[in-house]
Amino acid sequence: MRDTLTPAEARDMLAAVARHIVASVDMLTEIDQAIGDGDHGIGMRRGFAAVEEAMAGSDLQSVAKVFKDAGTAIMAKTGGAAGAVFGTLFRAGSAAFDGRDGMDAAGFAGFLAQGLDAVEKRGGAKPGQKTMIDALAPAAVAAADAAGGSLGEAVRSAAAAARQGVEATKGMIATTGKARTLGERSLGHVDPGAVSFTLILESMRDYIAA
Repeated sequence: MRDTLTPAEARDMLAAVARHIVASVDMLTEIDQAIGDGDHGIGMRRGFAAVEEAMAGSDLQSVAKVFKDAGTAIMAKTGGAAGAVFGTLFRAGSAAFDGRDGMDAAGFAGFLAQGLDAVEKRGGAKPGQKTMIDALAPAAVAAADAAGGSLGEAVRSAAAAARQGVEATKGMIATTGKARTLGERSLGHVDPGAVSFTLILESMRDYIAA
């Protein structure tokens, strides 16, 4: 298990994340069909295919640059709200790695905290509204609590908290995004964005643990 990732390892990790999201397109589409228009999986596949391509051409200047490049690719290719949200997460969160030689637990916690702040400001959503923030917010808290330890433990804790956040969205009524038109009919279904975010963290966890 790695305690710190070099820029090259961070690039390889995000390439692995990208491949995992692309491979999850059918599941994400099915989840989104329950409370949305079914295009979430396609958009995420498009955006993260672009991430893998961007990682292949990354100059490895720093971990911050690697994450920012990923965010730029997501924002350019995903489309819709998901592109704005996930692109903002990576682009704004990348600033947490400024001045760091690698990606450690404290940097990862900062990435989630700064990403969360930027996503909330951009979209106006808050925890409890059945969005990806319901996975991101608890993940950020868990990572902050584990920031003094190993990177592997911080990512593992964040991924577990995000997964619990996904389950919690089943009991929420969507009040923002396309799902808000369903009202109480959105109950019992998980939020697709929260699932996508959790897949990202779980893929990071698996890369670091390998």
